[in-house]
Amino acid sequence: MSIDNIISASTAQALKALYGVDVAADTIVPQTTKKEFEGNLTVVVFPFLRASKKSPEATATEIGDYLVEHCEAVKTYNVVKGFLNITIEPKFWLTVFAHLYLMKEYGFKEETPESPLVMIEYSSPNTNKPLHLGHIRNNLLGFSLSRILKANGNKVVKTNIVNDRGIHICKSMLAWQKWGNGDTPESVGKKGDHLIGDYYVAFDRHYKAEVAELMEKNPNMTKEEAEAASPLMQQARDMLRRWEAGDEEIRSLWRTMNSWVYAGFDETYKRLGVDFDKIYYESETYLEGKEKVLEGLEKGIMYRKEDGSVWADLTDAGLDHKLLLRSDGTSVYMTQDIGTAKLRYQDYPIDKMIYVVGNEQNYHFQVLSLLLDRLGFKWGKDLVHFSYGMVELPEGKMKSREGTVVDADDLMDEMVDNAKKTSEELGKLDGMPQGEADKIAEIIGLGALKYFILKVDPRKNMTFNPKESIDFNGNTGPFIQYTYARIQSVLRKAAEAGIERTFDPEKVTLGDKEIALIQRLADFADIVAEAGRNYSPALIANYAYDLVKEYNQFYHDYQIMRESDQNVRAFRLNLSEAVGNAVRRAFWMLGIDVPERM
Repeated sequence: MSIDNIISASTAQALKALYGVDVAADTIVPQTTKKEFEGNLTVVVFPFLRASKKSPEATATEIGDYLVEHCEAVKTYNVVKGFLNITIEPKFWLTVFAHLYLMKEYGFKEETPESPLVMIEYSSPNTNKPLHLGHIRNNLLGFSLSRILKANGNKVVKTNIVNDRGIHICKSMLAWQKWGNGDTPESVGKKGDHLIGDYYVAFDRHYKAEVAELMEKNPNMTKEEAEAASPLMQQARDMLRRWEAGDEEIRSLWRTMNSWVYAGFDETYKRLGVDFDKIYYESETYLEGKEKVLEGLEKGIMYRKEDGSVWADLTDAGLDHKLLLRSDGTSVYMTQDIGTAKLRYQDYPIDKMIYVVGNEQNYHFQVLSLLLDRLGFKWGKDLVHFSYGMVELPEGKMKSREGTVVDADDLMDEMVDNAKKTSEELGKLDGMPQGEADKIAEIIGLGALKYFILKVDPRKNMTFNPKESIDFNGNTGPFIQYTYARIQSVLRKAAEAGIERTFDPEKVTLGDKEIALIQRLADFADIVAEAGRNYSPALIANYAYDLVKEYNQFYHDYQIMRESDQNVRAFRLNLSEAVGNAVRRAFWMLGIDVPERM
């Protein structure tokens, strides 16, 4: 039982003994005492005043007296208004530490046959361009969430839906036909996703020039009319119609160009450290969606308008009328999502479905949840839209069509280069073989990128600053990685010196910094659980920072290797190892590697 649970249970006993009321222990949640007050844990007594019929101060004093007398973990207390600040018996912290260290209890739960199956969808790229900074935030959030939920004992399936069909794909294909000169990734020495992205940008450039020329030749023509009259856009739409009709020439080109993109995506995913258990493709799901919509039409869940289009009336749920099939029978994004849900439900016994998609799609997922529920998917009503904010650079927003996106591969290269330069300037890589130095620079650079993004509340928009993220001080990935490497260095030196690691708890007197560090370690299990409940990698990231900040204060103020008392030295080595283990587990949940040396 954790120290928090002990205080909660003892406080509940105090309320029963003093005031004759039954209060569930799990409703009493001690907080870490603020640094300006004496104590380790604080119990807020305001909720108990109705039972005590006394002032906050008198109530807190009576409960404090009871805890000192009846709870061996409590040494003393002080009262500040309605806040009962409890000081834990120092020796008791050694019991807490032994439980943490010996049991390796860091809040991770094992999956069981009864564990719920959670499916998480993330990434969702288009095959007309490479992955960019926005995709990076999506992928990092989705992958981290999968590991946090796994750490909480869930079965997890990671999925991706690739948007591999539609007018935007045809734009890249048409541009390659017109201006590609038969180029392949191999012939030009470029990743396939980058090559196709170049042609998407080329289409937009030629299309805009064409629209401008039409308007210049026809002064009375509006921009919308010029866009509709554009021969390029008409050719792209014709290509899409041929694709949907199964034209083998178009389908063959489509398969070839998509294969180039997938090879490029795979490289980016591998370097970013994310993966998937199952990948779905819109070209395989949109027809399934049409079938499900027509089934809903037969059951009266949807209705058909005079022009032949199919709609859902959601006004009874406070929403709108939603188009599901156009008058020509073609599908919309919602139809595709319904089809993908159908296939997923056939493939897996899903208990909860989580979609990692930006907050501009909030309404879409309200509608999808309602439609899936009405179509009979048991998890539809409770689907989770993990809605996150946009990510930008200090220079501002990005636009794919104009070629101003921040490419994921280029950004990772920049981060690793920055890490290498910064590490060399600080002497972190001195004397290291080049191969090892390059590997560590990769770990630091990508760790800086991932941590900077994941430490922010996912719901908030954020600005990513590459230079700020590569800092060996403050709330950054490299600072935490460096502390981990420092701990491993201490442990290696101790092992090389043959230092004994067993100790007699009776001969160890804890200092304030050691108690604070144990208390912080003891919080980890609750943080893991809370991150799972709230779907928040940011909680894990900021916990890791608080822990290493606490450790660095301990490391600065206390001797470890030079400590003359064998029992104290052994305890401090074990405490250091426990902190390192917690950091490694926290960073595992964030998908970040930790270097053994820096």
